[in-house]
Amino acid sequence: MPFCLISYDICDNTRRLRVARILLDYGRRVQYSVFECSLTESALLELLLRLERVIDYGEDSIRCYQLCESCRKKIRIMGKEKGYPIEEEFIVI
Repeated sequence: MPFCLISYDICDNTRRLRVARILLDYGRRVQYSVFECSLTESALLELLLRLERVIDYGEDSIRCYQLCESCRKKIRIMGKEKGYPIEEEFIVI
């Protein structure tokens, strides 16, 4: 199951809130504009399609980094950890 790190830079407050709410349906917020998601391939495609419908391609930016299992094991967290342990996965049906 792909593990994704998704970040965004959205100019408009309304679009930014919509993007954050969509991402909360699929993963967990680890920083203000950064989310971690463990999704099936179909759920990932669904998420990206939903985000695509919201953003303004001329003003906004969303980045989705898929990490392999080996890379995921190398994630280091410094400072206060918010949310769930990194091993926890979300399953979207």
